[in-house]
Amino acid sequence: MIDFSYLQWIISIICALMIGFAKSGIPGSGGLVPPLMASIMPARESTGFVLPLLIMADILAIIYWRRHVEWLQLMKLMPWAWMGIFIGYLGMGQISDEGLKIFIGLLVLILMAVSWIRDRSFTDNRIPGHWLFAAFLGTMAGASSMMANAAGPVMIIYLTAMGLSKENFIGTSAWFFWIINLSKLPFSHRLDLISVESLQANLLLLPFIITGGIIGILLVHRISQKHFDAVVKILAIGAAVYLIFS
Repeated sequence: MIDFSYLQWIISIICALMIGFAKSGIPGSGGLVPPLMASIMPARESTGFVLPLLIMADILAIIYWRRHVEWLQLMKLMPWAWMGIFIGYLGMGQISDEGLKIFIGLLVLILMAVSWIRDRSFTDNRIPGHWLFAAFLGTMAGASSMMANAAGPVMIIYLTAMGLSKENFIGTSAWFFWIINLSKLPFSHRLDLISVESLQANLLLLPFIITGGIIGILLVHRISQKHFDAVVKILAIGAAVYLIFS
């Protein structure tokens, strides 16, 4: 078993709750998980430690939201996301943790600004409908997920631009990340980021993932579509700012 201190376990439990809550309820609310976990262990190791937690939470979200998924959006994104995973794998040794966090944070803020300008300047879907939109964001989602488990804000931008209902938003996001996170397992294993000891600790955190997921499901049903879109965008911006300045 990983020899965690009391503080490390407390932060891990908080992160497990946030992961469950984000996956099944409010996407984007887990944006603080990568920097929090990186504060209690080396950043590279933290990505491997968090990955099985994400997969377990994805399964919970898929089970509940299984009838709400836009398969066409997944088909558009997956080839590019797999390319991004491979790029992220190659880049793991080429960029510092600090440089990666700043890059992702700035990218999200720029894309949110573009999204805001578009919503007020255009009445059609020419920009999101173009294949380059899916290609760019899909690749960025795969690369940022592989390198930092930080693709949430990127996917928020893509899925909100597609005009998905909150139910389809959560269901499509759950399937996307479950496939992506499973695809990352062999790369993380090859990088020695996952061990038997880390998996044992992951299993101990499973009840907290389930608890967070239940809270998220209960809460999301009480939020209107308009407020849902606003909340996830605000959380994406908050996560981006935190990545830049943390």
